[in-house]
Amino acid sequence: MKIMAVDLGDARTGLAVCDRLEMMASPVGVLHEPVLNKLVVQIANAALEYDVKMLVVGCPINMDGTKGERAQKSEEAAAKLRRLVDIPVELWDERNTTVQATTYLNASDVRGKKRKDIIDEVAATIILESYLQYRKNTRQEEKA
Repeated sequence: MKIMAVDLGDARTGLAVCDRLEMMASPVGVLHEPVLNKLVVQIANAALEYDVKMLVVGCPINMDGTKGERAQKSEEAAAKLRRLVDIPVELWDERNTTVQATTYLNASDVRGKKRKDIIDEVAATIILESYLQYRKNTRQEEKA
């Protein structure tokens, strides 16, 4: 099933999509929309454009398990998306994905403006890879 992950940000929102076999997650772009109501419409349009069957919205839970302002924004965005699209919308704990994306970009020696342009879609790809691994592990446990 094709799934799209969303890494919400204040200025930029990264998107990533996997293939139908859920083997590979790939970045597909960044949305530059700070107004949440307009942003969720753009996400819904991207979901239609990429013909995805599920949306996964990154939800940054604090390290102590509490939900801060960013997590509340993710929950609000997910609720708005559920009213706009006829596909499942899941929230996924995205702790440390931006740190992982930064580490990856450092290792790849990506710097400057190019880095700003892609860090959010790299973070969305990491969110999606994590979610796909969870789905794979869950299916394996069900077979056992």
